[in-house]
Amino acid sequence: MNVTTRADLTAWLDRLAERLTLIAPTAVEDQLLYQPVDGSSEITFDFVKTDLPVKEYFLPATHALLSIERGKEGIRLEEPTLEEERVIFGLRPCDARAIRVLDALFLEEEPVDPYYAERREKTTLVGLACQEMGDECFCNSLGLELDDPSDVDLMLTEITGREAPEGGYAVRVVTEKGKAILSGLMLEEVAGSPPKLAFRGQTPILEAEAWPEHFDDAYWARLADRCLSCRVCTYVCPTCRCFDVRDYETQSGDFERLRAWDSCMAEGYRRIAGGHNPRPTKAERLRNRFYCKFCYYPRDFGPVACVGCGRCIAKCPVNVDIVEILEDVATLERV
Repeated sequence: MNVTTRADLTAWLDRLAERLTLIAPTAVEDQLLYQPVDGSSEITFDFVKTDLPVKEYFLPATHALLSIERGKEGIRLEEPTLEEERVIFGLRPCDARAIRVLDALFLEEEPVDPYYAERREKTTLVGLACQEMGDECFCNSLGLELDDPSDVDLMLTEITGREAPEGGYAVRVVTEKGKAILSGLMLEEVAGSPPKLAFRGQTPILEAEAWPEHFDDAYWARLADRCLSCRVCTYVCPTCRCFDVRDYETQSGDFERLRAWDSCMAEGYRRIAGGHNPRPTKAERLRNRFYCKFCYYPRDFGPVACVGCGRCIAKCPVNVDIVEILEDVATLERV
């Protein structure tokens, strides 16, 4: 395996930050977020997961699709320029898998989303293997490993011991994009391989085909008694991708067309012309969230739309626990 020291890694990150946008986990007040950094001194290396996922760098919370300006020569439409080349460092395998889940919709289905596609093309992903599972994590139930390199361009795994007496990282090159940014990182080839870390027990996950038979179960109404429809679960989820598009008048009298995150948990999300709402109750909206992740999305696009990060568990104010729900639905299936 190829190994680099912590000092060589930080020096390499400093050089990357000088020539392109470097995004990494960093402390912002009392939260840990993926943010642009000026150098390695701002990066947090010892963490379980960030408070928010990295999806905002591919599907921003608010994105101006175009501006509509009125002038003497008529109406002019202008699309804003997107980001330059960038590297996202420190991606946990669950957050990297979430990007692959989004790819299935925005890149692999027609029509391809041009805004998402440009951001993906201009981004290199550097993964950082987990050293432990967090209290809410259940990524192993979705087929992930703590050092899974499948969805990144480079994967780093922290190692200690004889191979790296001062502490260091095993480096795996996964793609050509990863190889392209590796220049300048000091590597030493040593015998052996990074240690494998143990998982906790798995949460049962029903196959997509098994979910429809529970569609009318009274369980969803009982579960919804707790739900506040606050939507925080969808905003912290790394794979939720619902959005709305609206036109707004600016202070100058021109207009902007904005794409902004929306949530299937919002009361009016599915309301249509004439006022009809096909999901008027909390139970129907909550049920749809889980069917979308474990039935509809894998059926239509391939991957399960959940990566086991557990952020929705950690942030829900009334303890609507996705692990508890998956276990309950699996139990219903055996009755």
